[in-house]
Amino acid sequence: MPRLPRAIPRSGVSADARRALRLLIADTDRALATSFAAGVEAGALARRRTVLVERVLVHVWTAFLGAPEGVSLFAVGGFGRGLLFPHSDVDLLVLVTPRARERQAPALQRFFACLWDIGLKPGSAVRDVAQCRALAAEDVSVFTSMIEGRWLAGDRMMQADYDAIVDDPSLWPPQRFLEAKLAEQAERHARHDDTAHNLEPNLKDGPGGLRTLDLMRWLGRRVAGVGDFDAMAAEGLLDPAEHEAIAAAEATLQRYRFALHLEAGRAEERLLFDYQRALAARLGFEDEHAKNLGVEQFMQGYYRAATVVERLGVQLGERFEELLEPDVEPQPLNEDFMRLGTRLQPRDADLFLRRPAALIEGFVLRLDHPELVGFTAETMRRIQQAVAERGTEIGEDPAVMDALRTLLHRGAPAVEALWRMNRFGLLAAILPPFARVVGRMQYDLFHVYTVDEHTMRVLRNVARFADPQARREFPIACEIWATLDRPEILLLAALFHDIAKGRGGDHSVLGESDARDFCKRLGISDEDGALVAWLVRWHLLMSTTAQRQDITDPDVVHRFATEVGDWEHLDHLYLLTIADIIGTSPKLWNSWKDRLLADLYVAARYALRSDLALPLRAEARVRDCRERALSMLLDDGFDADDVAHVWADFPDLSFLRHRPEQVAWQTAAILKAEGALPLVDVHPFSVRGCTEVFVYAPDRDGLFATVTAMLDRMRFSVVQARVLGSNTGMALDTFLLLESESQEPASLERAEDLRVRLARALAKPARAQPAKRNLSRRQRHFQMAPRIEFTADAAAARTQLALVCSDRPGLLAVVAQAFVEVGVRVHDARIATFGERVEDFFQLTDGDNAPLDAAMQERLRDALLPLVGPQRRAS
Repeated sequence: MPRLPRAIPRSGVSADARRALRLLIADTDRALATSFAAGVEAGALARRRTVLVERVLVHVWTAFLGAPEGVSLFAVGGFGRGLLFPHSDVDLLVLVTPRARERQAPALQRFFACLWDIGLKPGSAVRDVAQCRALAAEDVSVFTSMIEGRWLAGDRMMQADYDAIVDDPSLWPPQRFLEAKLAEQAERHARHDDTAHNLEPNLKDGPGGLRTLDLMRWLGRRVAGVGDFDAMAAEGLLDPAEHEAIAAAEATLQRYRFALHLEAGRAEERLLFDYQRALAARLGFEDEHAKNLGVEQFMQGYYRAATVVERLGVQLGERFEELLEPDVEPQPLNEDFMRLGTRLQPRDADLFLRRPAALIEGFVLRLDHPELVGFTAETMRRIQQAVAERGTEIGEDPAVMDALRTLLHRGAPAVEALWRMNRFGLLAAILPPFARVVGRMQYDLFHVYTVDEHTMRVLRNVARFADPQARREFPIACEIWATLDRPEILLLAALFHDIAKGRGGDHSVLGESDARDFCKRLGISDEDGALVAWLVRWHLLMSTTAQRQDITDPDVVHRFATEVGDWEHLDHLYLLTIADIIGTSPKLWNSWKDRLLADLYVAARYALRSDLALPLRAEARVRDCRERALSMLLDDGFDADDVAHVWADFPDLSFLRHRPEQVAWQTAAILKAEGALPLVDVHPFSVRGCTEVFVYAPDRDGLFATVTAMLDRMRFSVVQARVLGSNTGMALDTFLLLESESQEPASLERAEDLRVRLARALAKPARAQPAKRNLSRRQRHFQMAPRIEFTADAAAARTQLALVCSDRPGLLAVVAQAFVEVGVRVHDARIATFGERVEDFFQLTDGDNAPLDAAMQERLRDALLPLVGPQRRAS
C-alpha cells in the first residue's frame, strides 16, 4: 500500500494534490480489482481498501484541520468495522464540543468538500456529545452504527466521550437491544418477502444477507461481550462446524458483493437480472446444459450461503435470548423430550444420533404443543450435528419412514413441520433428490422463487385449503380437501412435483420416477404411490389445457377427462394445480384463472360422471344454450319475438362458444341499443372472472386491430378474444380483459371509460395505432427467438397460427396490425403469458374467409418476425 507524504497542518489540499489523491484511489481500486480477478479473497481486499481510505482521510483531515482540541473524526458503520468494498459508503462521525463546532465549521466544510472532490462520497454527521447520546438513546440504528466505531484523527481525548456512550449500560441494555434489533430485522426482511430465495435478492439487507452476519456480531458484543465469530467459537456460542460454515458463507457473500460492485460500477446490493449472467461469467461459472445454466449455478451458490447464514442467525439469536432468561426447571413431555420454558429439548443429548426418527418426532411434538415457540439453541445444534453426521442414512432408516408417514397423514398441520424440517436441512437428508434443488433458481420471469422455496409455498397453499377462512377464496378447493381421507397423497405430490428440476430432460418424467421409488420406501400402498407418481407426471396438464386450449369445446374437455380418468385423479390434480400456480408467483393467480380452472374442473367432472360418453352433438348444445339464455332474457322482461329477431342473425358458434349468461348479456345490449352503431358494452366482472367487452358493429378489416390498439393504450391485457361474424356481416367480437398492472378486473369507472373511448375509436374510419413502449428492465434480459407455426384446421376451414415469443408491452396490438397489413382476418384468439414467454393461438383466414395458402403464410411470417423477434435496448 503506497505511503502518503506528511500533510502540512491547516495548509489545505491543492488542485494538483487532489488530482494525485484521486489517481491514487483509482489506481488502488484497479489493483484490487486485478487481485480479485486473480482469486484473492474479497474480505482481504475490502480490508486493504479500508487501510488506503483511512490514510487518505487522515491526510486530508490534517491538511484542513490540523490537530485542534474539541474535534475528533471517527469511522462508523461498515467503515468502522474495517470493510470497504469497491463502492461502499464511507461513514464518518465528527464529534465536537459546542465551542469547537462553530470555530471549526468552515474547515469541516472544506474537509468534506475535498473528500467529494477526490471521489470518496462520504456519509457524514457532525454532532456534539449530548446530541450523540440523545440520538443513540432514541434510535437503535444510530447506537448500532457507533458500536464498531474507531477513532481516526483529531482530539484523541474525545475517544473517552465516545466510549462512554457506547459502553453506557443504561443505553440499550442487552434485553432491550436484542428485542429492538430482532424487530428491526423482521421489518427489513418483510420488505424482501421474508425469504432469501427471491430471484433478485438483496445480498446485504435480505434474509441471510451480510446484514444478518453484522447482527450476530452486534448481538454478540452487547449480550455476550464477544463481537466476532472467533470469540464466539472460543466461548462455545458456535461449535467448530458452525464456525466453519459461517466463515465459508460469509466468504461467498463477500465475494459476490465485491464482484457486484465491480460489475455495476456503483454501490449496488441487489443481484439484479441485469448483472447475474455477467457475474456468473466473471466468477467462472459455465453452462452445464440448457437446464443447468452457469447463472443458475452462480445463484445457487448465493442461496445456499444465505440459507446457512439465516439458519445460524436464528440459532445464535435463540442462544442470546436464552442467556438473558432466568433458568427454569425442565418439564418432561414424554420419555424422549422435555420442555424448558417455551422451548423443546431432548432429554438425552445423543437422542438424534441414537434414534434418528426422533428428529421428526421433535417437529411433530411442536405441533401437539402450540405453547412451544421453538427448540432450544442446543437442540438446534444437535439437529444440525445429527443431519451432518448421518446425512442420507437418515432416509434409509425404516423408523424414520414410519415417522414421516405418520406426520404426512396429519394433512395440513404437517406442512408447518415440513417447512421447519427444510430450514434445518432435514428434508434434504431424508429426500436426497430434494437436496439438489435447494437454492436452485430457474432463470426466467415465470418462477420468482427457487425450486425449494417454491415447493414449500406450494405445500403451504395446499394447507390453506383446510382453513375455513379460505372458503370464500377457494370454495371448490376447500370442499374437495374436506373429502380427502388420505391427504398425504397430495402433500407428497406437492413435495415431488418439481424435484427433478435442473437435471436435464423432462422434470415431470424424472420426478415421476423419484416419487414412485420414494413412495415404496415410505410404505404407502401401490395404488396411492401410483396416484402420487401420476400427479407428479401430469401436474401441468390442467393449467396448460385451460390456458392453451378452448375449454368451451366439448372435445377438449373430453380429451382432458379421458387423460385424467376418474374423479379422484381430477380432485387431486385440481388442488395441486391451484397450489402450484399461486406458489410460482403471487402475480400469476387472478380471478380469470380461478374461473378458468373451475370451469374445466366442473366440465371434466360432468364428463366423468357421464362415463366419458361422446360429447353432446352441436345441435343439442346450441339448443341447450338458447333455452337457458332465453329464460334469462324473459326473466329480465325482454320480448321473445325481439330476441328471436336478434338471434336470427347470430351464427351457431355464438351458442357453441359462449355461455348462456354471455349470450343473454350480448342480446340485451343489442336490444337496448335500438340500432345505434357501433355498439360497445363492457361488463366489469363477467361470469368468466374478468372484464368482458362486447363489440357489435359492421364488420371491416382492421376492426380487431383497432380494438386491441385501444386496449393496449388503456393498459389492459387481453386473455382471450373471440371474433365472430353474423349472418348479415356484423362483427360479434368479445374480449376478456384484466388490468395489465394488477391483473384484476376493471373498476366500474375504468369499464365505463373503456366503453366510451372504444366506441369513439370504432366510429372513426381510420384504425387506432398501438402505443410505442419500451421493454421493461427485466424483459430485456429474457429475449428469445420467436417460433411461428401454421397448422390447418380442416373442420373449421381455417388456419391456426401458434406464436411463441418473448412478451413485451403492446404485443397483441402490433401483431393485430400485421394481420391487417397482410390481409388476414382473425376469428379466434387465445392469449397465454408465462413470465417472459407468450404462447398465443389465432384462428385465421384470408380476406375471402378461406384458409391461408403457403404464400400468404410466408408473407405473414415475414411481417411478424421483425415485430416479435428479440429486442435490445438502443445504445
